[in-house]
Amino acid sequence: MLVKSIAISLALAQFASAAEYWESFKSQVDPKNITLPKIAQTTSYDEVTQCTYYEPTNFQFVESEWPTPWEIATSNGMNSSQEFRNLVNSINWKAMPNITARTMGADGAIDMSNYDEAKDPDCWWSATTCTEPKHEGVNPDIYACPEPETWGLTYDDGPNCSHNAFYDYLEAEKLKATMFYIGSNVVDWPYGAQRGVKDGHQIADHTWSHQMMTSLSNEEVLAELYYTQKAIKMVTGVTPRHWRPAFGDVDDRVRWIATQLNLTTVLWNLDTDDWAAGNTEPLSQVQGNYEDFIKMGSNGTFATSGNIVLTHEIDNTTMQLALDYLPQIKKNYKHILDVATCMNITYPYMEKTVSFAGVGNTSTVTSAVATAAGSATSSSSASSSDSAQTAADKESSASKVSATGALALALIIALFA
Repeated sequence: MLVKSIAISLALAQFASAAEYWESFKSQVDPKNITLPKIAQTTSYDEVTQCTYYEPTNFQFVESEWPTPWEIATSNGMNSSQEFRNLVNSINWKAMPNITARTMGADGAIDMSNYDEAKDPDCWWSATTCTEPKHEGVNPDIYACPEPETWGLTYDDGPNCSHNAFYDYLEAEKLKATMFYIGSNVVDWPYGAQRGVKDGHQIADHTWSHQMMTSLSNEEVLAELYYTQKAIKMVTGVTPRHWRPAFGDVDDRVRWIATQLNLTTVLWNLDTDDWAAGNTEPLSQVQGNYEDFIKMGSNGTFATSGNIVLTHEIDNTTMQLALDYLPQIKKNYKHILDVATCMNITYPYMEKTVSFAGVGNTSTVTSAVATAAGSATSSSSASSSDSAQTAADKESSASKVSATGALALALIIALFA
């Protein structure tokens, strides 16, 4: 539901290289100083009240500059806008892996019938759960926390308009999660997205409209990621460095396109299937999944490394499951951490305005009571994740300087021609 009135007009982006795309985004929000308005939607615990449409007072979306919510992000003419064409033209598409878009079957599922799963040439997760890309120029996946006895806390499909009680619980327990936000939800419920940043969670990209990404064209994939990045930046003041594909559907073509936007793919190694509770699976099955994963925290399964668990804030059932089981998770795991912290990634956003502490500076989880208790573990130096990000930043800067220099040279030639 895009706000019709025009309050902010975002300038058309001019890209010297795709890596600097986020510098064109506009935001009036200071991510370190967010104050939520005390309106019914941000203070109520009634589902209907929380999910009643509101018009934000400090920013508004110009409909002509955004895709239609819940439609593929090239909708509403976005694929032909000058802003998007500039982005497309800044990418060297010849370097992309030679992988074609997948097709959807008559049953609505993606067609894998002709894919060679044994060789898995494209590292297609939907077919083989591959998490180690096979093509060059692709950021490696994150799919497990390296720290032993760690529960990697992640929630997909937010911000949910009825999440006040859930976020209150996380705040009271001093728990931070990686929240994978859908772009359409961000523009529909911007104060919900702001709360995620205000509470100190890591915010990441979960695409504009939750499509099977490998079935989309190159430009559709790019738009799904780009406009979600833009929405998160406008609403929260930060631009994520991480994303998660809907349904985990990713291959090296999609990874490569994400890499052009400096995005790293985050998957998982445990799936609660919480979204299916009461729908395609009985609630008892999902409860059993939780209980099995909780036992792994104390039976030695994660004695040498941790996990990243797929859970959702998609509805009240999934959020209630989190409330029901987090006390037991705390009792059985040494750490409950967001992805940035468990990977020792200091700066999970393009901007350097918000930093994360890293595993060595977090408290251990030793009780199942209302407040997390414990002391800091031994400090650790910057991890390979941060080092890799620094290298990526340097490459981005070099690309930017090179591209800018080329533009300047072209301008000089034009002036004296």
